[in-house]
Amino acid sequence: MPGHRKKPETIQTHLDGATSQFTFDDSEQGIEEFRQMVLSHYEKSGRHDMPWRHTTDPYHILVSEIMLQQTQVERVTVKYPEFIAAFPDFASLAQAPLADILRVWQGMGYNRRAIALQKCAIRVTEEFGGVLPRDVETLATFPGIGHATASSIAAFAFNLPVVFIETNIRRVFIHFFFSDRDAVRDDEILPLVGKALYRENPRAWYWALMDLGTLLKKSIPNPNRKSVHYTKQSAFEGSDRRIRGQVLKLLLSRGAMTPAAVVRELGEDKSRVLTILAGLEEEGFIRKTGKKIALVS
Repeated sequence: MPGHRKKPETIQTHLDGATSQFTFDDSEQGIEEFRQMVLSHYEKSGRHDMPWRHTTDPYHILVSEIMLQQTQVERVTVKYPEFIAAFPDFASLAQAPLADILRVWQGMGYNRRAIALQKCAIRVTEEFGGVLPRDVETLATFPGIGHATASSIAAFAFNLPVVFIETNIRRVFIHFFFSDRDAVRDDEILPLVGKALYRENPRAWYWALMDLGTLLKKSIPNPNRKSVHYTKQSAFEGSDRRIRGQVLKLLLSRGAMTPAAVVRELGEDKSRVLTILAGLEEEGFIRKTGKKIALVS
């Protein structure tokens, strides 16, 4: 790992190019300087106004983390309070008709997350007495929750000192510890994440890392391109994702329709639409009612 270290006065002067690029090493001193830099930047420039950062309610944290998986923060900031107002707790979400959930979810994209959220709520109410488990291993078995999301929930809801990597964390560590490398593996980064963890307040530490990662994405060429795990998201326009969203929006507004009517309304290739409809049925979004299809109630 690089041993040379030039420390700028602030993160922003570094990003603005006023100073030379600097890196940290994995010595105790290097880790401590890195930790102080991250926390100082968060204190001065962190995104402290996010509504989900003003609660430790596990349900609210779960909703925000599922929303943030694949949707920009600006959009989640609008939809999160709407969703919480409509479904304020696990019980109300578990009992809600799917059509109502999808109606509130409109505009978020990746609608299968809405189904996953309801399945999580059902499991919490039926298996855990309405109380979300605290441990990462159990959380990671819930629908739509992998290890990174489970760890985020454990950190933000319960302030647990978990060690994990997600896209913003990866970006920060690659930039400051592996700037002279390509094909960086997560198993190289993870020990540094654990070593740098601010165990007095894991919740604030991970907020700080994620905010810094977001700043890096906006300010410099994406360091995650140096990761061996990097993949570019496919374009939305013309994708099956776009058509899936259009189908659900159509059924929300029109109610039950024949597959032929859906094909005509969308103006897309018939075989492609029928394949998408079959997938939506298999995933539990829609059901057949005679010759028509409708959202699952």
